[in-house]
Amino acid sequence: MTLLVAPALPAGSLAATEQPHLPVRPGLALRPWRDDDAPAVRAAFDCPAIQRWHVRRLDSDDEARSWTAQWAGRWRDETAVSWAVVEADDRPIGQLGLRGVLLTEASAQVSYWVVPAARGRGIATAVLLALTRWSFTRAGLHRLALEHSTANAASCRVATRGGFPVEGVARGSVRHADGWHDMHLHARLRTDGPI
Repeated sequence: MTLLVAPALPAGSLAATEQPHLPVRPGLALRPWRDDDAPAVRAAFDCPAIQRWHVRRLDSDDEARSWTAQWAGRWRDETAVSWAVVEADDRPIGQLGLRGVLLTEASAQVSYWVVPAARGRGIATAVLLALTRWSFTRAGLHRLALEHSTANAASCRVATRGGFPVEGVARGSVRHADGWHDMHLHARLRTDGPI
């Protein structure tokens, strides 16, 4: 079947370059995951809030190493990308990424989490803003979307402060350990103005 519109971004738009390091503010940056980050990732997924909202846990060091190792291939495949959120000591304190990357539509879904010690300091919002700038100005994406449970007020604050207005609610669309959750749908377009 013939596509009647050209893809918004050609294949190779991401994979033709190395995944970048992104400065956020002094002492805060986004960098690609490394194998030696696995212990920090496993510890992060021990957090009950991360397990609750991301409906996953890591049960072994091998699982954590597999989690960190997957991202290089997903960048090359142009399907997803994830960065470690690091402070000046270069230890991961969070994750920020793009899932469901569609070059044909120049779109992706944003995901994020930060460890408990990093919460309440504006870190999640700062890295979301940095990723949004990079996505629109360097990667050439047109639309970024994110969703979270309507019960996750903290994630809603991050999305709103990051310039992602609520577009609607997807009723009963994601199952968590306590049952089906309604999800807030947020999005931002490159044409929405300066970040």
